[in-house]
Amino acid sequence: MRCFYDPGQLAHAPARELHNGAFVPYAEKPARAAAIAATLGTTELPQDRGEVPIRAVHDAGYIDFLKTAPARWAEAGRPGDVMGYIWPTVRKRALKLDRIDALAGQYSIDASTPLTADTWDASYRSVQCALAATHAVLEGERAAFALSRPPGHHAGADYLGGYCYLNHVAVAAQAARDAGVKRVAILDIDYHHGNGTQDIFWERGDVVFASIHADPATDFPFYWGHADEVGEGDGEGATLNLPLPRGTRIDAFRRAQERALAAIAASGAEFLLVSFGADTFVGDPISQFALETTDYAVLGRDIAAAGLPTAIVMEGGYAIDALGANVASFLSGF
Repeated sequence: MRCFYDPGQLAHAPARELHNGAFVPYAEKPARAAAIAATLGTTELPQDRGEVPIRAVHDAGYIDFLKTAPARWAEAGRPGDVMGYIWPTVRKRALKLDRIDALAGQYSIDASTPLTADTWDASYRSVQCALAATHAVLEGERAAFALSRPPGHHAGADYLGGYCYLNHVAVAAQAARDAGVKRVAILDIDYHHGNGTQDIFWERGDVVFASIHADPATDFPFYWGHADEVGEGDGEGATLNLPLPRGTRIDAFRRAQERALAAIAASGAEFLLVSFGADTFVGDPISQFALETTDYAVLGRDIAAAGLPTAIVMEGGYAIDALGANVASFLSGF
């Protein structure tokens, strides 16, 4: 399987995040990508396809914010990385704001996703990996893997959050549609719900979104991912959420994945994108499922059996010592 990776992603390295009332070391470390790349061995640099595919999904004002916010933050005399501290959740209306503090809240959903001077470039390179994997499959490969880091599925069209800044799988899905694929499916098997992906395609029926994740009654992102969320308008019925309880092991996870794959098959999807998170691992420091390394090969085989051209895009996974083995298990199973 062709694997795409750009070491430039490693430059994104926030020092800390705000978690449960305390500043703690940032969990989404550059070592995540380095560990996976070291285990995979041979990878390819992606072709640079520019910003056009990104702008097909993300708001222009938001893109400008990602590019300019670190410099504006420093010019305003703020120490450290850009981090919101006020959010327009109660009184939200169209306002043209220019103060960097206000924009940091307008374009984010949490305080655990700092923005550094290197974030835009790293995220841009991550998107190019997802696009490269997608185009490789569109051009005839059975499957391809994008080692994208930082992850992407929590990023909406105009907001960052959950360690995510650009939504790589959403950009890839739109690129597949623009290339002529009539219906695309996204299977999200990260521990956390892909709220940004769901938001982007919420009112669209041409991109099916099926997610297996921790119950948002107990886990981030809390406000998205409940079982009764099915899409609206043209997208009604194109979203499937399958929340699972903490402690979930392979049998229950596999049954949920079978349901998701059956829904994808019934949708008539012609192309599959997998948001793959290895934070479902039993040893993950910020998650609460109980999958073992060998379980990922089983999940990979089940997805491959669906028979769809498939691009796999990396999302979460924070047990760094086991991360390379977990990803390799999934890819070898596929």
